[in-house]
Amino acid sequence: MNDTLAGWLQILALVVALALSFRPLGDYMAYVLTSPRHWRLERLIYRLGGVSGDADQTWTAFLRSVLAFSLVSVLFLYGFLRLQNHFVLALGTPAMDADQSFNTAVSFVTNTNWQSYSGESALGHFVQMAGLAVQNFVSAAVGIAVVAALIRGFTRQKTDRVGNFWVDLTRIVLRVLLPVCVVFAIVLVASGVVQNFHGPHAVHTLAGSTQSIPGGPVASQEVIKELGTNGGGFYNANSAHPFENPTGFTNWLEIYLLLVIAVSLPRTFGTMAGDRRQGYAIVGVMALIWAASVAIVTANELHSVSSTAGHTAGGMMEGKEQRFGIWSSALFAVSTTLTSCGAVNSFHDSYTPGGGGMTIFNMMLGEIAPGGAGSGLYGILVLAVVAVFVAGLMVGRTPEYLGKKLRGRQMKFASLYILTTPAVVLTGAGIAMALPGERAAMLNPGPHGFSEVLYAFTSAANNNGSAFAGLSADTVWYNTALGLAMLIGRFLPMVFILALAGSLAAEQPVPVNAGTLPTHRPLFVGLLTGVILIVVGLTYFPALALGPLAEGLR
Repeated sequence: MNDTLAGWLQILALVVALALSFRPLGDYMAYVLTSPRHWRLERLIYRLGGVSGDADQTWTAFLRSVLAFSLVSVLFLYGFLRLQNHFVLALGTPAMDADQSFNTAVSFVTNTNWQSYSGESALGHFVQMAGLAVQNFVSAAVGIAVVAALIRGFTRQKTDRVGNFWVDLTRIVLRVLLPVCVVFAIVLVASGVVQNFHGPHAVHTLAGSTQSIPGGPVASQEVIKELGTNGGGFYNANSAHPFENPTGFTNWLEIYLLLVIAVSLPRTFGTMAGDRRQGYAIVGVMALIWAASVAIVTANELHSVSSTAGHTAGGMMEGKEQRFGIWSSALFAVSTTLTSCGAVNSFHDSYTPGGGGMTIFNMMLGEIAPGGAGSGLYGILVLAVVAVFVAGLMVGRTPEYLGKKLRGRQMKFASLYILTTPAVVLTGAGIAMALPGERAAMLNPGPHGFSEVLYAFTSAANNNGSAFAGLSADTVWYNTALGLAMLIGRFLPMVFILALAGSLAAEQPVPVNAGTLPTHRPLFVGLLTGVILIVVGLTYFPALALGPLAEGLR
């Protein structure tokens, strides 16, 4: 079978698998988030935490719960990293430095999983399991809980209640993430992914030298790394490492896992909103952007015009695994940058200007096609609010979305949400480029070097976690600056999302009439897609022109 046919078949198989999962998983998550019944284990957890499982929270109480839980998680993980040499299964690894511990703790709590360290040599098995893997579960659950609060804001009326964070968090972990991870971890082990407690094992190579090969509980962490759109690899090479991702099948499965929850959440939204057509419209926008990005990145890597050698060889294979090839590498790169996953099976720093630039642009979109676990859906719903507002301006009507009038208060929250991440990205990249010492961390000069810095701050602020791999980011300045970018990029937008949810929940629904914009039809799908591209283009075009666009034209 030639590469082109194999590439098309894997994309088709992925689309079919996601389509088959869309309805059952989306409806099941809606049931989990709305069911009045609590499991016995859940009631026990509520009792231990002093939480009433039947009491709803205001948006401010919900926000305080999110922030308090996340602060405790950061402190807990920071302590783990600083004291890891005292734990069992430490494998002789020393304690992590303070600045790197801060960066890593923030990274995993914010669902970013940016890694300025080599996992197999810097961390022991206990910290990988009890520290990082735990945060992979709960950080994904936090994102889904926040989008659940926003959906309740659209569906509830004349109330100040948007749900219970602790109930949502517990249910998502116990009823959704854990069962799926158990099943697919077994599948990964059966497919060749490592799962053991071995330390580094010395082997003799064919060349006569000695090589140290570390084992570890990889499969159990690999599955939640993808499913929760976390992305942090057990090994430094991430999903390019054969112990994490040994075959074409595991590669396809990992792409499916990192997409499936985010793709299914629009169905959850439509079900909870009482109009599943709204979910179809949202997932339609996601699909259009994803398909366009796959086409652009694949075409650039297959038919490079910026490299004569690459064009002659039939494609740019530098930085890509031979066992995956260009099609699988491009599909993974697009899927991981359009979600907040950040796992990689190839190195984006080696992509063509068009391919690498597209991975940056994917993150700049806000990772909404389909986006991270929860964060992708609430991001695109904010943009839907903006699209409805734009349509209202064009016809001179007060905009409405899902029966709620969008007034000045709601539009302020939406606008602040949209402006937050670009402000963090551009400010951080600008400061880094202004400091000679931080410019020296770039591997490459000129536009490509600027792209490395721009990619780092775009990845951090959008909680993606992938890197161009050319930037030496393990310095006190970058560990601190990128850590702050992750914190602001994660939690400040959540403030605006929950404030928007609270203001919408207090509104009285208005009946649909002849002047109401139908938000489930192709016209709105096109309008929302246009608003997404225009908002991002106007915000980031100057930065892109200095980086990948300048490199491509040079």
